[in-house]
Amino acid sequence: MLRIQPARPRTPSRGRVGLAIAGGGPIGGMYELGALRAMEEAIEGLDLTALEVYVGVSSGAFLAAGLANRMDTATMTRIFITGDRDDVTFHPDNFVQPALAEYARRVMSLPRHVLRWWRDLLLDPGSANLHATMARLGALIPAGLFDNDALGRFLAEAFSRHGRTNDFRELRRRLYVVAVDLDNGEAVRFGDHGWDDVPISRAVQASAALPGLYPPVCIRGRQFVDGALRRTMHASVALEAGIDLLIGINPLVPFDASAARAHGRRPRSLVEGGLPMVLSQTFRTLLQSRVEIGMARYAQQYRAIDQLLLEPDADDARMFFTSVFSYASRRQVCDHAYRATLADLRARRQQLAPLLARHGLRLRDEILDHADRGAFDGLGHRRRRQTETTARLRRALDDVEALVIAPRRAARLRRS
Repeated sequence: MLRIQPARPRTPSRGRVGLAIAGGGPIGGMYELGALRAMEEAIEGLDLTALEVYVGVSSGAFLAAGLANRMDTATMTRIFITGDRDDVTFHPDNFVQPALAEYARRVMSLPRHVLRWWRDLLLDPGSANLHATMARLGALIPAGLFDNDALGRFLAEAFSRHGRTNDFRELRRRLYVVAVDLDNGEAVRFGDHGWDDVPISRAVQASAALPGLYPPVCIRGRQFVDGALRRTMHASVALEAGIDLLIGINPLVPFDASAARAHGRRPRSLVEGGLPMVLSQTFRTLLQSRVEIGMARYAQQYRAIDQLLLEPDADDARMFFTSVFSYASRRQVCDHAYRATLADLRARRQQLAPLLARHGLRLRDEILDHADRGAFDGLGHRRRRQTETTARLRRALDDVEALVIAPRRAARLRRS
């Protein structure tokens, strides 16, 4: 579903576009990749690797960091989906390895907790109740099931090749990765002043540390977890950056079974799925409700900025019933999101065309009218392996091309 909030009043645009990408686990990230790929192909003039500002939360931070590092959607599709990229090798199994170090640390703390328990019992025998004992035992439970250090190493390697960078300060565009300090609930923008010396890979690792699944990430002695704990998309970070057009993507929405039945589908009742389904629906409802509240506030607070929000349809059974941690489904979900996004753009073509034209952008009818087009049709042939020198030269040529194109686009915007 595509939500459009046009600017009121419409002021002259400088063509500055910002992107805010929410989290949603591995499958949410693949949905976002498919949606971004559809927009990149269907909107002429939209270079997702050369936007004004990027904001990423949790799995969305992967994509935001990649785009800010000039990895286009085709490159990331080859890395995360098809696996035919030579310079970066993605192994999904590496991200679901048990957090053995965390387990060992908790086991080693057992004698200390037992001694404290005996001491408190001797000093205050009344403290030996069930609730107090359960609270003490809770300290022995690991803070996360899976090890996220492999994630950080993978990103550090990916951002250290082919002219990319793992340093916020070396990026050509602004990138903000949001995580939350577990001890005080403060949202921290990595990439902002005072936090831009933290490696991008470490910031993404912290932003994606979903409590319970991954342990908190220690940075400067502070423990950071998933940035979605405070806000779903943190779009205000992009809106405050002086942009003219915001593109936001939120992959998790609550499922509307009644709407699905109205369209001829007969999904089972969610309660039949037990606690996992109930928790999933609850979590998605909380996330989307914050998005709706934020968008309503942004419409008033940032009236001069056009805002587009992409989300799955409420009756999208594929997105709801596919586990957010099912790496095996990433190809199908990416293609599903691509086709759904093209369908949204096609259905709202008349309303979108003048809004995009204000920012020097144009819908490609030849893409929108290709009803059978999928996410992998435009990948083309596999590129020959590049050396570091070739990759850096290609980036330099891209910079020169951008310098040539920028004045033409500015003149076009002035005319419009």
